[in-house]
Amino acid sequence: MKLVASIVLLTTGSLAIAQERSPFERWDKNQDGKLSRDELPEPARKNFEKADQDADGWLSPAEDAAFRNRNRNRLRSRDWVKPTPPGTISRKDLGYAHDGHARQKLDLLLPKERSSQNPLPVIAFIHGGGWRQGDKSTGIGRLAPFVAGGEFAGVSIGYRLSGDATWPAQIHDCKAAIRWIRANAAKYNLDPGRIGVWGSSAGGHLASMLGVSGEIDGLEGRVGNHLDQESRVACVVDFFGPSDLLTMGDHPSKIAHNAAGSPESLLVGGMLQKNPDRARSASPLTHVTGDDAPALIVHGTADELVPFAQSVDLHQKLVAAGVRSNLITIDGGGHGDFGNSSDEVQRLVRTFFECHLKGSKNTEIIDRTLESE
Repeated sequence: MKLVASIVLLTTGSLAIAQERSPFERWDKNQDGKLSRDELPEPARKNFEKADQDADGWLSPAEDAAFRNRNRNRLRSRDWVKPTPPGTISRKDLGYAHDGHARQKLDLLLPKERSSQNPLPVIAFIHGGGWRQGDKSTGIGRLAPFVAGGEFAGVSIGYRLSGDATWPAQIHDCKAAIRWIRANAAKYNLDPGRIGVWGSSAGGHLASMLGVSGEIDGLEGRVGNHLDQESRVACVVDFFGPSDLLTMGDHPSKIAHNAAGSPESLLVGGMLQKNPDRARSASPLTHVTGDDAPALIVHGTADELVPFAQSVDLHQKLVAAGVRSNLITIDGGGHGDFGNSSDEVQRLVRTFFECHLKGSKNTEIIDRTLESE
C-alpha cells in the first residue's frame, strides 16, 4: 500500500513535495497559460485530441484537468463494453481494407427481426471529432433507433484521423467502406442500391463529400479489395459539417481556422491559405454538380465551431445545380445542440431516409427554421 501511495503522489504532481509545479505548469514552456501539442512530452501527445474538447488546437488548464479526471474515472471503473442496443445484432470491427490500419474498420448493425425478407437499405454513419479524434462506436446510438424497427441496416464507419494521415486519406477510407457494403450486400441481405450516409461535424463534411464526389479523380483512392464497386451514395444527411475550408475563417468562431494548428489545417497537412488547392479538394462546395445525391442539412445559427454560413453556402450551391437539398435551421442552436428541436430533427431525418431509401410517398421535406429553446 505504501508503494502504491507513493506512485499516486508522484504522478499527480502533489504540492506536498517541495511545492512542485503541476505537469501543466511544467509543460507550458512559454508560460502563455495553454499547451500546444509540441509542448507535451512525446507519450502524452497521443491524447491531445481527446483532451482538446473545443478543438481549438490548444489545451486550457480546465481541459487538462477534465481529461485527467475522466482518465481517473476510467481507471476506477476499468474497461467496459457498450451492450448491443435492444432489437439489434452487431458485427463489430469488420475490416474494409485488407490488412489495413486499425481505424479502417466498420461496425455493422442488423435488426433481430426484419420487417420483410427483402434486402435492407443501409444508413452509414460517420463520426465527428475535427478529423482528429472520435470513434465509430459513437455511431451505434445514432443508428439503433432506425435498425431496431427492422426496416434498415446500419453501418458505423471508422477512418484514419489527421494524426494518422492527411487528406485525402479520410475520403478514401469512407469510399472504401461504401464499396465494402456493396461487395458484401448479398452476404448480409442488404440493398447495394440504397445506401444513405449521415454524419455530424467532421463526419457531416465526409458525408457531404461522399454525396458530391462520385468518380472524381484523386478522391476515389485505392483502399480495399473492392475497387470494382461504386462509391456513390443515394442520399446524405449532413449535421453542421464544414463545406468550404478556405472561408471557415471569414466568420466569428472559437477556432482560428486559418492557423497552423486548426483542425482544418491539420487535415490538409498545412495552413489552409498556404495550401489552397488541397483545401479546395477537401471542400464539398468545390465538387457540386447536378447529379449529386439529395441532401438534408441541419445546422444551428449559434454554432461557435463550424459557422452556420458553411451550411447555407452548400445548400444554395446544391439547389442552384438542380440537386434536391433541404436546410433545417436551428435558431440559436450551437454545435450539436438542437435543444427542444432534437426530437423534431430526428423525425425529419427518419422522414428523409424513408423518402430516399424506401421510396415513401408524401414525405417531402421543406426548408424550415426550428427553435433551440
